[in-house]
Amino acid sequence: MPTPSKTASKPRLTKAQTQARVDEILRLLNEMYPDVTCALNHTSAWELLAATILSAQCTDKRVNEVTPGLFAKYPTIRDFAAARPEAVAEDIRSTGFFNNKAKSLVGAARKLLNEFGGEVPHTIEDLVTVPGAARKTANVVLGTCFGIASGVVVDTHVQRLSNRLELTKESDPVKIEKDLMKIIPQNRWILFSHQMIHHGRGPCVARKPKCAECRMLSICNAPDKTA
Repeated sequence: MPTPSKTASKPRLTKAQTQARVDEILRLLNEMYPDVTCALNHTSAWELLAATILSAQCTDKRVNEVTPGLFAKYPTIRDFAAARPEAVAEDIRSTGFFNNKAKSLVGAARKLLNEFGGEVPHTIEDLVTVPGAARKTANVVLGTCFGIASGVVVDTHVQRLSNRLELTKESDPVKIEKDLMKIIPQNRWILFSHQMIHHGRGPCVARKPKCAECRMLSICNAPDKTA
């Protein structure tokens, strides 16, 4: 009898089986990370918006090292709006891509002052018009600061874990978000994103994940499992 091919596709789960698996993933995330929130330090929606812009291609740890001095030098949106991008770039150099980020920060401050009365808007439609604020950034700010579940934050951690846990087959963040929004209850979108990000920084790292430490080991079929 021929040996089954290793590349043979797995049987498709029924809708009920898929939902039961998602429910179990959410339950385990709640056990592991019941009270997590955004790792970027901030005291206002503007500070979180600025910090999230800085976090592109940079660790949250590094951003948290830079923002205290940055917000002390430019304490208000008006201070950022009045600043020269070249000067701001020097203040954020260690976060990488500092010239583009500086232009986004100054541009965002000016946009908020000119069109939104100096306030961070409360809708994703308005927020994504602000320089530097694509869907991921908008979802972070709306969810963390205003409790508005406008979507699911898909950063590199959420992208990696969503594929490992077979919650999506997509690689594009926008398509991943659409898939997650279909299977994750809307009242869990905000917490789910924070939990997945923390799990991605913890045991489910990109290289050599620490699967033996993960409570989701038994339901994870990732090809790069280490246990």
